[in-house]
Amino acid sequence: MELGVNVPNFGPGTNPARLRDWAGVVEGLGYDLLMVSDHVVITPDVAEQYPAPFYEPFTTLSWLAGITSRVRLGTTVLIAPYRHPLLVARMAANLHALSGGRLVLGVGAGWARGEFEALGAEHARRGRRTDEILAEVRRAWADTADYGDGTIPIWVGGSSPAALRRTVRYGDAWHPLRQTIGDLRVGLDRLRTTAASLDRPAPAFAPRILLRLTDKPLRDDERVAGEGSTDQVVQDLAVLRELGAQSVVLDPFVGDPTETERPEAAWQALATIAAHR
Repeated sequence: MELGVNVPNFGPGTNPARLRDWAGVVEGLGYDLLMVSDHVVITPDVAEQYPAPFYEPFTTLSWLAGITSRVRLGTTVLIAPYRHPLLVARMAANLHALSGGRLVLGVGAGWARGEFEALGAEHARRGRRTDEILAEVRRAWADTADYGDGTIPIWVGGSSPAALRRTVRYGDAWHPLRQTIGDLRVGLDRLRTTAASLDRPAPAFAPRILLRLTDKPLRDDERVAGEGSTDQVVQDLAVLRELGAQSVVLDPFVGDPTETERPEAAWQALATIAAHR
């Protein structure tokens, strides 16, 4: 099972030097994936959680591709309705080629109503539009003479029935975000049922979990996966491996934007988990 890291590409402490440092930590500790998130317009609803500056993911990953050599690069998640599908197809294919085949394209339908409005995108149709975009991206990539013949994995976020159908139809992996182990078990059962109903194979499992280490164990009914003592988090990873996870992305951002100004605590937590692999 490979392990990745969701690197904060936003907030008051984020700048090119800090992103370079993050890349050095992630690759230096032996992690397999470096992923970033996506927002385009930092409207008030976005700024409450992910304030400016916000580094656009394709631009950021293209730059990081040039200063890393081994770690895979990805989006967790690209908000599909914000961009024309042919632009997504082009940028992803080019980044995949320029990085030596290291891209993972995680996608989701999005949530921030104000950002949708600012971009002239329909918030009410975001799920259906995401389906349409993924279908068009797949069709574009079929033209290997233009887009190249590299295989770019698509990870699909979301846990609703519509998101699970989207994952089965268009995704290579299901990429749920920050859930409990119990919720992930239930989601996997629903994913497999959905795949069977559509007469398709079940996609792979690649969750993103919180990484928050505590001095003392937390009650299991009060924590999400990746939260608690080192032993609890290591056990969570073991359970996810048993559940068939091919990849797990650790998200060390706990929720306070000022964390981006002092990343050393997150780096220490990542070092602790890396030492227990």
